[in-house]
Amino acid sequence: MDVSREKTLREPRVSSLALQVAKYTAVGKITVRNNLAYLYDYLIRSLFLLVILYIFAQLWRVTYDGIGTATISGYTFEQLLWYLVFAEAMVLSSPRLARRIEDEVKKGDVAYQLTRPVSYLLFQYAQYMGEAYVLVPVHLLVGGALGTMMFGVPHFGWGWIGFLLISVGAFTVNFLLNMILALTSFWIEETRGLEFVYYKIVFTLGGMLLPLEMFGGTVRQIADWLPFQCVVYFPSKTAVQFDAGEIGHMLGVQAVWAAVLTVCLTLIYRKGVKKLNVNGG
Repeated sequence: MDVSREKTLREPRVSSLALQVAKYTAVGKITVRNNLAYLYDYLIRSLFLLVILYIFAQLWRVTYDGIGTATISGYTFEQLLWYLVFAEAMVLSSPRLARRIEDEVKKGDVAYQLTRPVSYLLFQYAQYMGEAYVLVPVHLLVGGALGTMMFGVPHFGWGWIGFLLISVGAFTVNFLLNMILALTSFWIEETRGLEFVYYKIVFTLGGMLLPLEMFGGTVRQIADWLPFQCVVYFPSKTAVQFDAGEIGHMLGVQAVWAAVLTVCLTLIYRKGVKKLNVNGG
């Protein structure tokens, strides 16, 4: 009797957890379907990525030729260009949460969002991940077209699997950082300036413009202690220079930062909801 009673008590918890997972998975799937309807629009808009990568390619070609060496900080010219392809794809595929939530606060739509029978934060996370994983293949396809024309079809091997694995943590950390910035709109409403500063930090200390190996001394040490490397540097490096030994370290760093940022986000959210002042009704 005791065993059956214990089993009975456990079953609702398992069902409830499964229901919650299914609920937010459904949100992600709906987001994917909605974004797939605009797939051609995304492809056209992402063509500007070719211009950016072409300029970088010419600059780095001159740099490598001028130095007269096959590698710089452990990267060949081909590896560096492919690194930039993945780095640009990760940044451009990240939805701009600050703008979306800022507009919801100004219009008053956030009041309806908060009354839904779902967690506001998990709902936003499911939407974020669904949109991100529609945009990543698009940007990789467009950016990869230039890399393929210059160097042929890449042979990353396990790098593809490593990239997919690390990208989950990368988008999660980026979501948490962006959501923390976005929730400041509950107090100050205008958050795009903060978002602008954030992405400039990601461009540098996050390793989008340059792999972190190319930074020396104090700058590299600072970058190693900040979460921004988790967003761009980790997945991009894994793709072009796969090292099974580093995967565990990268996942561990991402997990630690995800835990710390989740606690911070939860506290800010609870305080923000109490202080929320909706202008739009």
